Amino acid sequence: MSHDELKKAKMDVCRLLKYRLRSEQELRDKLITKNISESTINETITYFKDLDCINDRLFCRQWITSRLKKPFGFNRIQFELKNKGIPKNIIDEEFQKLTLDYSEINTVVELAQRRILKYKNVEPEKQKQRLFGFLARRGYNSSTIMKALKEI
Repeated sequence: MSHDELKKAKMDVCRLLKYRLRSEQELRDKLITKNISESTINETITYFKDLDCINDRLFCRQWITSRLKKPFGFNRIQFELKNKGIPKNIIDEEFQKLTLDYSEINTVVELAQRRILKYKNVEPEKQKQRLFGFLARRGYNSSTIMKALKEI
């Protein structure tokens, strides 16, 4: 491990963290693509963890909050976090904390009501199919979507 390689790795991580918080796995993957040695990656990650610049729990919390505002469904958010290397137990704990006063069904109904305006000249059955597909792609589960479609 060279001093130059360590310096380059730290600069890369600084640049990435400047834009948004990232998971440890995201940073590891990015450094691997830059052909940085495993020992340098470990040292760099440890350095930033000690500074509390890498914190998977905080990253998870912020990711959930921002994605719920978009709005995306729980399934999609959990899938994204899993792909970013966040452990399932952290995902579950943060979801429990952040969704205590969050009503997914209200969000789905509101989203569907806004979206249905785009389907004015489409027959009702086709409207429901399109709405269902739209909401499913946003990560809402089918039972929630069906309840929302009945309310519209």
